[in-house]
Amino acid sequence: MSLIPSFFGSHRSNILDPFSLEIWDPFKDFPFSSEPQFARETSTYVNARIDWKETPEAHVFKADLPGLNKDEVKVEVEDDRVLQISGERKMEKEEKKDTWHRVERSSGKFLRRFRLPENAKMDQIKASMENGVLTVTVPKVEVKKPDVKSIEISS
Repeated sequence: MSLIPSFFGSHRSNILDPFSLEIWDPFKDFPFSSEPQFARETSTYVNARIDWKETPEAHVFKADLPGLNKDEVKVEVEDDRVLQISGERKMEKEEKKDTWHRVERSSGKFLRRFRLPENAKMDQIKASMENGVLTVTVPKVEVKKPDVKSIEISS
C-alpha cells in the first residue's frame, strides 16, 4: 500500500511509491493491449547480448543464452570474415486453462554478426556451450617478432 496519495484519481496508486513492485502502464487504456498476447505477437527478434574480448592468443565471444541448448544455436562464418551467431528461443506452449500474470522472458529469433579482423585464423574457430553461455574462440595468427641482432659499434 502506498503512503503517497494518488494524483490520477480517487483510488490509491503505487506509481510514485519507490518500494512498490507495480509498474504504471501508460498504454493501459489504448485500443491495443499490453497484455501478454500482444507482447508475444511483437517479440519477433530477441536481443542476444554478446561480449567480445581480444587476448594475445584469440578473439573470444561470449553470449548469454539461458534456456537454450546447443541444437537451438547456430554459429557460422561467411567468406568475407563475418562471424554470425543465430538461433531461436521458442515460446512456451500456452494452455487454455492457464492465466498469465506477467511475461518478461523474451522469445523469438536472434541474429548477431561480427566482422573479424585480418589476424583471425578462420579455419580454427571453435564453439562450446555450457550452462547457457555460448563461447566462440577465434584463434589469432601469431605475429612473428622480428629478429633483432645486436651490432657491435667499433671505435
